[in-house]
Amino acid sequence: MAPAFAPLVASLAVAAAVLAAVADAACRHTNLTAGFAADLTMLQHQLRGTVRLDPSGACALQLTRFDLLAASPSARFWAADGPSLDDLAKGRPFSPLPLNATFRNETLRLPFSAPLPPLLAIFDPDTSSDLGHVFLSAASNSSNATAALASRVATPTMFDNCVQLSEGYRLRWTLNASAGEVDIGLEAVVGSEYYMAFGWADPKANSPAMVRSDVVVAGFTEEGMPFAEDYYITDYSECTMGKDDLPVSGVCPDSAYDDGRNDSRLVYGHRRDGVSFVRYKRKLDSEDDKYDVLVGATEEMAVVWAIGKLRPPDTLRPHYLPQNHGGPRDETFGLMRLNLSEAVDSCLGPLDADNKQDQDRIIADGKTPLVVTSAPAVRYPNPPNPDKVIYINKKEAPLLKVERGVPVKFSVQAGHDVALYVTSDPIGGNATLRNKTEVIYAGGPDVHGVPATPTELVWLPDRNTPDLVYYQSVYEAKMGWKVQVVDGGLSDMYNNSVLLDDQQVTLFWTLSTDSISIAARGEKKSGYLAVAFGNGMLNSYAYVGWVGNDGVGRVKTYWIDGKSAAGIHSTSENLTYVRCKSEDGVITFEFTRPLKPSCTGKVECKNIIDPTTPLKVVWAMGASWSGDDLTDSNMHSVTSSRPIRVLLLRGSAEAEQDLRPVLAVHGFMMFVAWGILLPGGILAARYLKSLKGDGWYQIHVYLQYSGISIMFLGVLFAAAELRGFYVDSMHVKFGLSALLLAAFQPLNAYFRPKRPANGEVPPRNRVLWEYLHVITGRSAIVVGVVALFTGMKHLGQRYDSENVEELTWALMLWVLSAIVIALSLEYKEVKRRGGDRSFRGHWVLGNTEEDDSVDLLHPDSSARSSESRPSGVMEVQLEPLTR
Repeated sequence: MAPAFAPLVASLAVAAAVLAAVADAACRHTNLTAGFAADLTMLQHQLRGTVRLDPSGACALQLTRFDLLAASPSARFWAADGPSLDDLAKGRPFSPLPLNATFRNETLRLPFSAPLPPLLAIFDPDTSSDLGHVFLSAASNSSNATAALASRVATPTMFDNCVQLSEGYRLRWTLNASAGEVDIGLEAVVGSEYYMAFGWADPKANSPAMVRSDVVVAGFTEEGMPFAEDYYITDYSECTMGKDDLPVSGVCPDSAYDDGRNDSRLVYGHRRDGVSFVRYKRKLDSEDDKYDVLVGATEEMAVVWAIGKLRPPDTLRPHYLPQNHGGPRDETFGLMRLNLSEAVDSCLGPLDADNKQDQDRIIADGKTPLVVTSAPAVRYPNPPNPDKVIYINKKEAPLLKVERGVPVKFSVQAGHDVALYVTSDPIGGNATLRNKTEVIYAGGPDVHGVPATPTELVWLPDRNTPDLVYYQSVYEAKMGWKVQVVDGGLSDMYNNSVLLDDQQVTLFWTLSTDSISIAARGEKKSGYLAVAFGNGMLNSYAYVGWVGNDGVGRVKTYWIDGKSAAGIHSTSENLTYVRCKSEDGVITFEFTRPLKPSCTGKVECKNIIDPTTPLKVVWAMGASWSGDDLTDSNMHSVTSSRPIRVLLLRGSAEAEQDLRPVLAVHGFMMFVAWGILLPGGILAARYLKSLKGDGWYQIHVYLQYSGISIMFLGVLFAAAELRGFYVDSMHVKFGLSALLLAAFQPLNAYFRPKRPANGEVPPRNRVLWEYLHVITGRSAIVVGVVALFTGMKHLGQRYDSENVEELTWALMLWVLSAIVIALSLEYKEVKRRGGDRSFRGHWVLGNTEEDDSVDLLHPDSSARSSESRPSGVMEVQLEPLTR
């Protein structure tokens, strides 16, 4: 209502109320209250600031503590109904003020002459980029008011105080003394693999120090999620986590100690423009006087801080652990005095990183297709964006780097509603519908597919392709991201390339007459990259590339025969043309080596590359590498899940099939044959001849034939799954020898000489046959058992199976048990024969009651005729072969 029509009253209180109403109604274009204040959300360009009504009551908004990295010339303050791409596209400029300069803690006044919009944004209409926005809650409907509250809670980047810890590291805080807690924000120009640490030194110490300080370590996981965890420092070393029965020591999380707990609470975190930001809360008094420091709200206290690389969790340590910060004091670590109750703001303007690209990067080559899919948006680099965006090789809207003259292959399987094309327009979604012109370099409405029936798109960037283009969807805007087009690279330098397991490492190579040139490039950030030739990292020849603290790239070779640092042995391979570099944290290294090392006597001399044989390659990445003095801190944080068989001559690769189930069945069948049936048949022939009739013989024949049949089935089963029969290992050589000896026995038995009549002297060929049959059979058993043990060893070497050792011991126990049983039976047999005088002084082969008339192949038919024969005592006396 107009104040001029208000009734006059004498009361001073009523007059004051009228004056306040006059001030509030001075601008008729807003219903915001005089105390309205809201913080801008930070989406891009390190935007910060607080929006208020102009305190004079005029129709203007006031921005205080306004920070912004320079935007494009088209960026403006923007009025819109909401934060969606459609709402922003329908919006209008709110102020003509250009934003193509950097703003540092500035105060701006934005007049308006129309009703305030529901949303005020900093928006670039040329690229549809929302740099940040604020909901003007009182001017919006209820749904937008709810969204405004959610936005203010989701991105709380404003604080009351800020101090500069180092050139690229800031501490922000807001004290809530009445609640007994403090909000802390850590902000630094570091990579995603770095941590930020801040906390209070031990107040009881004679002088401030890192040891016994209570700090919070904040950073981001490998999945990009923020974390903040309470740590207590007992030593200047990486946390031991209480391994090998040692006490917990070093820079360790509170939860690792007895009765320790995490007393910090993560509020929010993000990475924007190459800057890490994490906000967390902590109580001034956590009631943990063992690992936490009691912080005085009005007391000046010693604090410590540091930044450095994180070591990701592994099987031994389940936490992200800070590594030594290194570097000089006041750059990577420091100590200072701080009073939380004192107002201070020494942070001038936004942090400005040299490398603002945080999105994943993929470098395309001419051999390997890029798999294009679609999935929900998590960290799309250019908000606002649709709910579903394009993924390439399982990475969300990555920065794609291609080389002129090198074909780029896309396997499009993102669904029939996502048609891929390469365009000059940064928004996509068919620019002609927005009355914009665009140049389409590849793709179009027909390039869509699903995993079952993908569509292939081949694009060849040429000398006329601009340095920057975009991959997008024809049907919906802002699903893709940037394509950097550069001149030449590894794909031009090497003849062949393949993606290794999990699409995280690319291997390049060129073969020559007696050498091979190899390059390996990671597809994600890491401290070192390793590729190894073998079935796994264990028992492999590894090549490790890393960039040291001095900025120099290095490549070293190793032989790995253990799972710890002690099992990594440096070798001296003859590498030439060695190069290693790190770009944006991505390691690439190259070298040339001979196909056959020209040395003898050393382990590396066995590292022979045969181009005609598939080369099995695995890879690993980790946080850091130290060259010679390796420790468990050099363990990899991520590794390939299986070897890739690289066909060097064909220039292709195939995944190594997991044959453990196949080999387990093969091994079980061989154990049944060589561990049970065939030895059982021999024992029956040796010790069951005292049975009446030919029962021992039938048992002998059935067990032998069953064992040989199962043995052959086991061999055929393994050969079929392995797609061939390769005599290249000790196991296969012993197995083949056992197979031939076993197969010889039925043939040997079929052609045996006729048994002499009772009382006749056996002919020489009969004696020789008996020796041959017995020696061959027992030799087959010995060789077969050796094949069982070599098979267990081969399985352990091939798959590094954890239970192979236990199975080997079980097999040894089985063999020893069989030997004990055989010796016991032999002892009883000797005693039984000793009671018969007809055996004295003569070494006989077999049993005097043996009936040799039974046909080995048809025992039943000949058994009946043998029953009518009188049984007599017969000796087989060994005589000299020549007289």
